[in-house]
Amino acid sequence: MNSGLPWDFPRSTAAVRQILQTGAAHGIDAARCLARTGLTTGELDDPGALVQATQELAVARNLLAALPGRAGLGVQTGVRYQVSTAGILGFAMQASRTVGEAVHLALRYLPLTSMFVSMRLEDAGERVAIVVDDSLVPADVREFFFDRDLSAVGNVRAALFGASASGELFEVELRYPVERPGLLDQFGRPSSVRYGAPRNVLRYPRWLHDMPLPSGDELTALMCRRQCEDLLNQRRRRHGVSALVRTRILRDPTRMPSMEEVAGELNVATRTLGRRLAREGTSFRALLDEVRDTLAGEMLTGGLAVSQVAARLGYAETASFTHAYTRWHGRPPSLARR
Repeated sequence: MNSGLPWDFPRSTAAVRQILQTGAAHGIDAARCLARTGLTTGELDDPGALVQATQELAVARNLLAALPGRAGLGVQTGVRYQVSTAGILGFAMQASRTVGEAVHLALRYLPLTSMFVSMRLEDAGERVAIVVDDSLVPADVREFFFDRDLSAVGNVRAALFGASASGELFEVELRYPVERPGLLDQFGRPSSVRYGAPRNVLRYPRWLHDMPLPSGDELTALMCRRQCEDLLNQRRRRHGVSALVRTRILRDPTRMPSMEEVAGELNVATRTLGRRLAREGTSFRALLDEVRDTLAGEMLTGGLAVSQVAARLGYAETASFTHAYTRWHGRPPSLARR
């Protein structure tokens, strides 16, 4: 069931698009990367859409399978990550008073990013250490996501802090035994790099941690932090059993599964599934309606006829879909289409 892993939250589609961009740069088309993930390019273009961590893992596995042995794919994907990719969290970091405040904010709201590594701060006297833990990332994609996430951190560092956080200020320790091409390029030239270390650590001077940011603005930072908190709470509500059920329903919207089918796939009794969904404030019927409502809205605004939408959502009769849509919105789907 729910893995409880720190990265196992619904996430934006931006990171998946970046993996597709890396594939495209090597001649791998999007369809091959998205095979058997339940995702479509149309869904990824929706700025409000979310994907499951398991889906992003599957996209990365498809890329690696299409380019076996190709070095540097994680780095090539990570350097596409910009401050703007982090959305409201990126704005919150930019508005922070100091470098340290921006770092604390990033670590607090790490689930709002697409990071698979986990990170924590350690106080080392005159230096501050960021410990990067990739031990919970599945082994077959661990190197890819470690490279991607570390490159993304370096990219954001350069964009946020500029020359004041030059590479020479950093000391780096990596668990990996040998150098990997391009991995530390986004950090400039670290003053020291040690391979084969017990853990992955980035260290930098305390004075840099306490340095004010030129773009700091307390009111803006407060507003952005509140939005980050609201967004995190929203995604937490989509985490867990309901997220698994929603993903299963989306696998084939033309044939909506029964609650018994989904419970069987999750290896739980139907009544147990119902109780777990109730604890998360939802029900199987509500999730079915939510998925159908979302897909119906996309199809209707995309120009499909009501009868076509009904058929694609698995309704035996157009009238049944019209009745359901009217129940959701208080108006028939023909008006929404106009």
